[in-house]
Amino acid sequence: MSITPLNPSQVERYSRHLIMPNVGSKGQRALLDAKVLVIGAGGLGSPVSLYLALAGVGNIGIVDFDVVDVSNLQRQILHTDSDVGKRKVESAKETLLAHNPDVNVTIHEEPINSSNAFEIMNNYDIVINGADNFATRYLVNDAAYLLKKPLVDGAILIFDGQATTYIPGKGCYRCIFPDPPPPGEVPSCAEAGVIGALPGLVGSIQALETIKLILEVGDPLAGRMLLIEALGMEFREIKVRQNPNCKLCGNNPEVTELIDYEIFCGVKVVN
Repeated sequence: MSITPLNPSQVERYSRHLIMPNVGSKGQRALLDAKVLVIGAGGLGSPVSLYLALAGVGNIGIVDFDVVDVSNLQRQILHTDSDVGKRKVESAKETLLAHNPDVNVTIHEEPINSSNAFEIMNNYDIVINGADNFATRYLVNDAAYLLKKPLVDGAILIFDGQATTYIPGKGCYRCIFPDPPPPGEVPSCAEAGVIGALPGLVGSIQALETIKLILEVGDPLAGRMLLIEALGMEFREIKVRQNPNCKLCGNNPEVTELIDYEIFCGVKVVN
C-alpha cells in the first residue's frame, strides 16, 4: 500500500497526533490512507463521520437517501437549520469538508439493499453501522461478514446505547440476535425518542473503535458489547462469542446471500 506523505499543513493540523507514541507520523499516514464507510448521516453517523474527518481519515463514504428535517437537529450535528430540506449526504459532505479539507468524501445517495451493498461496501476497509432500522442493520451485518470487512456497530434508544466491533471470522450480529424482531415489538427512535446527547456518546465510541482498527493499537470491542444506561450513567460489558449455530457465521450457515427485510417503520425496502 502506498503511504501518503505529510505536508507542512498536515504536520500542523495533526500535531497532537504526531506527538503520541502510538500514532506518530506512521499512524497519521495510515489514517490519511484509510477508507471508511459510514451507513447513515443521522444521529450516529454525524459524530462518527465528524470525528473521523477531524482525525484525518482520508477517505470517508456516507450512505443515506433522506433529507434534513427540523426534528433531526436535536441530535444530528452534521446538519444545521439552514440545511433543512437538503439531502443529508450533501449537507454531511459540506460540513466535513468545512472542518477538514484534507478528506475525500464520497456520497452514496441511495438506500443500501441487496442489489448494491456489495458494490458500495467493497471499496472500503472498515464499515460503520449507524442505521436506525433493523432491515438495514441485518443487511449491513451480513454484507460485512460475507465481504470479510470489520464492522463497527452502534445503536441508541431513549437513554440507552450499545457499541461493539465485529471482526471477520470472530462472530457477527446474528450470533446474538439471529433474526429481526417482529414488527411492533421494538419501538424506533421516531416512536420512542432518544436523548440528543446519547448518539454523540455512542458515535464517539464508534469513531474511537475505527481509529484503533486503522492504527492497529489497543483492544477493540471485539468479542465484547458495551452497554450504556445513561440515566444512571452505568457502563457494563457482555461477552459476545461466535455462535456455532449462527445462521450466518456458524458451522452450517443458512444465510448465504443478502436479504431485504421490510423496514418496520411503515416503509418498505426500496429496490
